[in-house]
Amino acid sequence: MMPASSDRAQDRQLDLFRAVRGDIAPRDAQDLMSWPFFSLAKSKRIAPIHFRMGDVWIAVEATHEHGMATIWDADILIWAASQIVEARDMGRPTSRLMTTKPHELLSFIGRGTGGDHYDRLKAALDRLQSTTVATSIRQAHQRRRHRFSWINEWKERLDETGRPLGIEMILPDWFYAGVLDSGLILTIDRAYFTLTGGMERWLYRLVRKHGGRQVNGWSFEVGHLHLKSGMLIPRKRFAFKLRAIVQAQSLPGYVLTLQTIADKEMLNFRPLPDDPFDLALRRVRHGRGPKR
Repeated sequence: MMPASSDRAQDRQLDLFRAVRGDIAPRDAQDLMSWPFFSLAKSKRIAPIHFRMGDVWIAVEATHEHGMATIWDADILIWAASQIVEARDMGRPTSRLMTTKPHELLSFIGRGTGGDHYDRLKAALDRLQSTTVATSIRQAHQRRRHRFSWINEWKERLDETGRPLGIEMILPDWFYAGVLDSGLILTIDRAYFTLTGGMERWLYRLVRKHGGRQVNGWSFEVGHLHLKSGMLIPRKRFAFKLRAIVQAQSLPGYVLTLQTIADKEMLNFRPLPDDPFDLALRRVRHGRGPKR
């Protein structure tokens, strides 16, 4: 799907933003952490997501050629958000037009850097570009429906031997505006990239968004979680998979428990206490010495 002509004209006028190098913290967009924007399955999903809860509605559609963008593909958007926030905090200009070397992006999201991983990266970019999204989030007062893709367009640069030199991509206005709003961004645990299950990843993002560092944690009714996941599996199967995640205790930084209250199964989650060594390391990285 090609962008509208006015959008293409605007895209051609964008300044190029080169990725920041070095060890930067992974950041995630809260809107993407709270709502069902991605497929959680490793198999190709064609069936759309049609979600409505209160004033929020979301429609996500995929093509038969590429399938819907997955929660693993969303790692690229986490990389992009992290780059933009880091550059902004350094006082550098940012842009929706970004460029990076493939191995730098892959290393940031915890993937290998061989040829097969690069091929998977290109397939992920194709899914992000071909998946279309329409939503009421941050567009409550607009009368026109705004449909966008996670990436407006992307291209690769090759040397004379066909070796990849870099990737350029253009982010949509909706995503970029959310990243620039500091109140809509959260730092996530780098261990997130090691989570292998789609439901695990989705649950971590939801828990991080709602539970944060609240001492008493947060809770959700399991049926409510099933609805917010956008998954195609029945609720009974969803509850079974959720119990397995609770038993494994695999979400970094959180403890999960299940309990039944008034015939409703509830998922409770609370943050683990901060490790003193991790706290000291974060202070050093941000230029702050140990507290006296």
